[in-house]
Amino acid sequence: MIRVLVVDDDVRVARNHQELVESVPEFTVVGAAHTAAAALAQVRGHRPDLVLLDLHLPDASGISVMHALRSASARGAPQPDFLMITAVRDIAQVRSALHGGAVHYLLKPFPLSALRDQLERYAVARRQMEGEGQATQRDVDRLFGLLRPPAARSLPKGLTSATVDLVAGVLREAESEVSASDVAERSGVSRVTARRYLEHLCADGRAELRMRYGSAGRPEHLYRWVV
Repeated sequence: MIRVLVVDDDVRVARNHQELVESVPEFTVVGAAHTAAAALAQVRGHRPDLVLLDLHLPDASGISVMHALRSASARGAPQPDFLMITAVRDIAQVRSALHGGAVHYLLKPFPLSALRDQLERYAVARRQMEGEGQATQRDVDRLFGLLRPPAARSLPKGLTSATVDLVAGVLREAESEVSASDVAERSGVSRVTARRYLEHLCADGRAELRMRYGSAGRPEHLYRWVV
């Protein structure tokens, strides 16, 4: 399981994020903190893999939390990854977060589906980084693409983020492998359209394709959500 600490000065927001994290397979929340001091204490106590970190905290900034944990890491303490969740739009703060090791930076307000998407990408990337051997440039590009996905305008021509979310939702909720025809029926799009979006999700690393060969004819393409 991927252990997550939720840090936000707003108790209600922290609770919403905690419930969302708990609904994503492979993730569990080990604690919630509403101040920088509490965040540092809980990181030391719970040793989370990932911290959902707000920048605006009552006693110090989220950036200072990152710096403190990096300093502790230099002395041998384990350092978690950081997913910034904040309303702070100052570019200097964004730059500091990236330099501090943030895997992504979500600006409030955002739909909870955006947080789910980022968590699922993180889980896939983390799983791939646990392997051994040497990485190719393609492997590196895929990992960085998972952690820092392109904006919706960078989707392949003819694809929309709304339909990506729709098809991804069908895959996510399927109890077993499904075909493009299954996805088309459940989502209300054509089979050709479903196939295009399924291929995109496979290239994006969030879905996998398996070929099932029968006694005759073309092999059947089956897809599954990988998180």
